Amino acid sequence: MDDTIDRTSADHQSAAGRLAARLERLPRTTRSHRTWMIVLGVLFICDLVDTNALAYAAPAIRAEWSLSVAQVGQLTSYTFLGMFAGAILGGRLSDRIGRKNTVIWSTVLYSVASLLCAVAPNLAVLGILRVVTGIGIQAVTGVLIVYVAEMYPGVSRGKCQALMLGIGLLGVPLVAGASRLIVPLSADAWRWVFVFGAIGIVPAVVARFILPESVRWAAVNGRVDEARSTVERLESQLPGPLPEVVETTAIREHKKATDLFAPGMRKRTIVATLTLVFAVLGFYGFNSWVPTLLVEKGYSTAEALTITTIFSIAPFAGALLGVLLSDRFQRRTTMLVLTSAVAALMLVFAFTGSYWALVISGFGVTLLLQTNTAVLYAYLPEVFPTALRGLGAGFANGLGRLGGFGNAFLIAAIAAGLGFGGVFTTTAVFILLAGLTVGLFGERTRGRRLEEIGENAS
Repeated sequence: MDDTIDRTSADHQSAAGRLAARLERLPRTTRSHRTWMIVLGVLFICDLVDTNALAYAAPAIRAEWSLSVAQVGQLTSYTFLGMFAGAILGGRLSDRIGRKNTVIWSTVLYSVASLLCAVAPNLAVLGILRVVTGIGIQAVTGVLIVYVAEMYPGVSRGKCQALMLGIGLLGVPLVAGASRLIVPLSADAWRWVFVFGAIGIVPAVVARFILPESVRWAAVNGRVDEARSTVERLESQLPGPLPEVVETTAIREHKKATDLFAPGMRKRTIVATLTLVFAVLGFYGFNSWVPTLLVEKGYSTAEALTITTIFSIAPFAGALLGVLLSDRFQRRTTMLVLTSAVAALMLVFAFTGSYWALVISGFGVTLLLQTNTAVLYAYLPEVFPTALRGLGAGFANGLGRLGGFGNAFLIAAIAAGLGFGGVFTTTAVFILLAGLTVGLFGERTRGRRLEEIGENAS
C-alpha cells in the first residue's frame, strides 16, 4: 500500500513538472490569460477599496463617536494586525486547499466583515471587525501574486504582476470618489462606505466560474487531468508551432512549514522577509505621513492637500513603469536601482527649501515606490517552491505588515524628536536597506523557469 502511495505521489510530482514546463514555454499570453487578468485586476480593485475604506470613513466616525486621533490610529493598526495574520494564514491555506479557493473565500470573508462594519455599534466591535477584514484582505493580496506567478508564461510574469497592480490601484480613486459622495449625506452615512467596501463578493462569484485552479498546485495535488485540460486550452489558443518543452524539475508536494528555514531555504526566507519589512517601513512611512508632516512643516492644510493630490497621480504611472521594467532586467538589480533613486529623492524631499523641488521629488518618490512594489510582487513568489509558495510569500508579507503596525508608533516618535527631515531620512534608510538586502543577497530570477528557481532551493 505504501509503495502504491509513493508511486502515485511521484507520478503527480512528475506530471506537475511536465505541465509546468509546457506552461512556461508559452511565448506570450493567451485569450484566457487576458480574461483572467480582468478578473484578477477587479479582485485587486475590490481589495484596495476595502483596504482604504476606513481612511475615508474615519473623519466622520471620529466626529460621531467623539474619538481621539490616537483611537483612530488604533483602528488602522488593527487592520495591519489582521493583515499580518491573513498573510500567513492565507498563504498556508492556499498551499493546502488551492489558490483559487483561498482567493474566493478570503474575498467573501473581508466583504462580509466590511458589511458588518457598517452596523458596528461602537469602537471595540469595529476594531475587531477591522482585524477580520485585514485577515481577508491580505490573504487575497498574497495569493493573487502567487496565482499570477504560477499561471502566466515565464517571459511575462513580471509584466503581468505589474499590470494587475496597476488595475488594482483604480480601487483607491474609486473608494475616494464614492466616499466623497456618501459621507456628507448624514452624520452616520459613513456606514455606507463599508457597504461599498463589500463589492468584492461580485468578482468572487465571477472568479468561481472563470478562474481555473493553478496548474502547478492542481497537478501536484492529484488533479492532473484538470491541470492538463487547462494547459491544453492555453496551447490551443496560440497559432503555429510552440517552442520545445524544456525538461524541468519535478514539483514536490506536502512540504512542512518548518522547511522554510531548512538549510536550502533559510537564506531565501530571511532575505524575502527583511526586504518586505524594510520596504513596508519605507513605503508607509512616507505615504502615510506626508499630509500630516507637511502641515507641521508650515504648509497650510489646503497646500498640503494640493501637494498630496498631485502625488496621487504617480502610482498609476509607477505601475506602468513596472510593466515596462519588470521583465527587462534582473529583478533584484532593478529593485536596488529603484530603491537607491527613491532614497535620494526622499532626502531631497526631506531637506529642500524649494516648493517645486519638494513637489517634484515627492512625486518621484511616490511613482518609483509603486514601480518597486510591482517588481517586488513579481520577485517574491518566484523564490519559493510550489508546496511552500503560498506560505513563504505570506510569511514575508505578514512580517512586513507587522512592521507596518509598528511603523505608526516609530514614525510618530521620530517626528516628535527629529522633525520633518528626521522622518524622511529614516524612510530613505529603510527603503535603501530593502534594495540592498534583495540586491546583494536575493536570487537571480529573470529568464529562469519557476521550477528551476524554487524546486532546487532545498
